[in-house]
Amino acid sequence: MTGIYVSALDLFSIGIGPSSSHTVGPMRAGRMFVDELAACGLSRSFDRLTCTLHGSLGATGIGHGTPDAVIAGLRGRVPETCDPAEVHGSWEELGQGETLSVAGVPLTRHDIVFEPFARGYGHPNALTLTAEHEGVTLLTRTYLSIGGGFVLTADAAPEASALPAHVPLSAYANADGLLREAQGRSIAAVALDDELQMFGRDAVDEGLDAIWAAMSACVRAGLSTRGGLPGGLGVTRRAADAHDQLSRRPLGSVSADEWVAVYAMAVNEENAAGGRVVTAPTNGAAGVVPAVLYHLVHEGASDADIRCFLLTASAIGSIVKANASISGAEAGCQGEVGTACAMAAGGLCAVWGGTPEQVENAAEIAMEHHLGLTCDPVGGLVQIPCIERNAVAASTALTAARIALLGDGHHVVSLDTVIETMRQTGNDMSSRYKETSTGGLAVNVPYC
Repeated sequence: MTGIYVSALDLFSIGIGPSSSHTVGPMRAGRMFVDELAACGLSRSFDRLTCTLHGSLGATGIGHGTPDAVIAGLRGRVPETCDPAEVHGSWEELGQGETLSVAGVPLTRHDIVFEPFARGYGHPNALTLTAEHEGVTLLTRTYLSIGGGFVLTADAAPEASALPAHVPLSAYANADGLLREAQGRSIAAVALDDELQMFGRDAVDEGLDAIWAAMSACVRAGLSTRGGLPGGLGVTRRAADAHDQLSRRPLGSVSADEWVAVYAMAVNEENAAGGRVVTAPTNGAAGVVPAVLYHLVHEGASDADIRCFLLTASAIGSIVKANASISGAEAGCQGEVGTACAMAAGGLCAVWGGTPEQVENAAEIAMEHHLGLTCDPVGGLVQIPCIERNAVAASTALTAARIALLGDGHHVVSLDTVIETMRQTGNDMSSRYKETSTGGLAVNVPYC
């Protein structure tokens, strides 16, 4: 029996904003489609490409840059290495009546169709790509963007993904099993064993270092950039000015909660602008984990601490992904920001010397207090309430870790119970509150 651990190198994937499920996933799907066309010998056989965005991708795709992402993927680009500036803007060009050359064929605005109420594909985030020749279908595939940038074809097994298939060493399937695996050692050690089994020491060390380098670069970029965010809401970046204000205060007068809130805002402003960001575990929730870790490093955390933090967070995120969902379109924002907060709280507790039981408690506290959180982005943009929501969750992660460390790890409600509750709550939640922008703030805040 193998476990459910998702490598940190996959869970923390380097990509672009504003959304892992609506931008990164669709770009990967587009690239998968052209790769399959090539594998089938059809690269020069089609004269038309079409894309239909179903469900949440159809409902909020324009605000999330989904058409741009699909076009970039069809042009062979991948999120990890593409220039964000070359991705955004294609849909606007098509809207002005222009025709784009994509994979060697012309693409018009009419070739991308939105079906916001179509939900019969196995996941709320679905898209269908079709290649034709003189009106005859040569190849058609439906892809599911299941959150965090992970992509399945509609007929694939649930555990399959577009990312490389790696087999973890451990056998745990939930938090209780993880605690049994961690007897006499740390959760990070359990995760590291899986990483080494899948990739080897050099690749793991280089991968974790690259993830942290990208996270910290994103924080710094957000702290040094001012101006308005795209999309028409009139949202202005605040992180840089807020950081300057905190820096001018007397030494010792700024709390850790204030610092992490500003760092989280910096990341999510970069994400909202479509910049380079690390999925953690999604883009909409990308600010929480880097903000807490950035503060730890600022306070003197070592390279070993950074790796401990990321590995612990990956183990927690893997459990949530396997037993519930990290997709806002499937579970609401409790699945995105709630998971990110649990990951950050667990990682922080571990670095602060917590036992595995205290780490599990910290993650449980963090997620428990995000239960029922809806995903209702105004205008379909990852700005309101997403930017501030990450800031609040980063502060909550600190609180959760502190509370857990005040106890001995024994508590009434387990992390597994909270994850299952989150899954049930997501199932019960109206689709209006799951990244469709048809309920909540999305309909009560004017957007023109």
